[in-house]
Amino acid sequence: MYKIAVIGGDGIGPEVVAEGLKVLEAATARTGVTYELEHYDLGGERYLRTGEALPEGMVDELRGFDAIFLGAVGHPEVAPGILEKGLLLRLRFELDQYINLRPVKLYPGVETPLAGKGPEDIDFVVVRENTEGLYSGMGGIQYKGTPQEVSTQIHMTTRFGAERAIRYAFELTRKRDREKKLTLCAKTNVLTFVHDTWWRAFNEVGEADYPDIERDYAHVDATSMWMIKNPEWFDVIVTENMFGDIITDMGAMIQGGLGVAAGGNINPDGVSMFEPIGGSAPKYAGQNVACPIAAISAGQMLMETLGEEETATRIESAVERALASGKIKSLAAGKMGMSTSEVGDLIAGYAGE
Repeated sequence: MYKIAVIGGDGIGPEVVAEGLKVLEAATARTGVTYELEHYDLGGERYLRTGEALPEGMVDELRGFDAIFLGAVGHPEVAPGILEKGLLLRLRFELDQYINLRPVKLYPGVETPLAGKGPEDIDFVVVRENTEGLYSGMGGIQYKGTPQEVSTQIHMTTRFGAERAIRYAFELTRKRDREKKLTLCAKTNVLTFVHDTWWRAFNEVGEADYPDIERDYAHVDATSMWMIKNPEWFDVIVTENMFGDIITDMGAMIQGGLGVAAGGNINPDGVSMFEPIGGSAPKYAGQNVACPIAAISAGQMLMETLGEEETATRIESAVERALASGKIKSLAAGKMGMSTSEVGDLIAGYAGE
């Protein structure tokens, strides 16, 4: 019996999470996996009522769960950074979810903006270090509001943090057993201190413990270029926090858009959190028009990370069948030809067969 915490969050988050849970219920009814859900009222509305982004003791309470299913964080009436830092980043850091895992996979029946590319060309994974880099919060502003204002944001990298992300990526490359190629995405010619740490960790760990995995390197600008021109070159990419944040959104676009892009914030030895990466999209909230497929795929990732491969495979197969059916006309909000809940019903029907 798994314990899963559910945080619907803001905007379209609760709507798409509801469909993810609908499909999860249909799939597990066939595979026999049992779980219990506990819903948490966290997000912009709570912050506006109470002034708290994350109540005292909540992180420790969430440590008692097997996984967290998150909808979205972001509210138009809350200043940027408050919820992102006070809720989302705090959960990632305090729960030590040091891997952000982003599959980039184009399913049959989904359009990509890349001319001449198809599902056989776009199937790779980005492993993003999730707790260090520019996101660590080190730095500040002095003489604010004066002509002498100075602002700093420090890129903090530890050998420990880089190496554990790199080891995770090597293990994933071996598990995928496809091209067996791991690409380090960095900027060693300019960011010569922090990325030298990444470069040495990557090569030392690879040479010592993963001789069966081909090691590849690309500057972040080259990585961005080749993701557009030749995405088939990639198997697994490992990178630091900021670069990962940027290239995974590019990955979402080439796999068909934010409507199908799911991600996991992973602590391999603790509680992990899974979410659609498209954000709260407040202009679509409450209209039953947002694409729920990313949230459904987040449920697939949740099951896969818990080791429930049969359930995960059943959910992914249901998503593939729905996308190939021609019934979903577009993945854009309001243009699917079906409502959010109808797409959920369609995929749940396939998952339960």
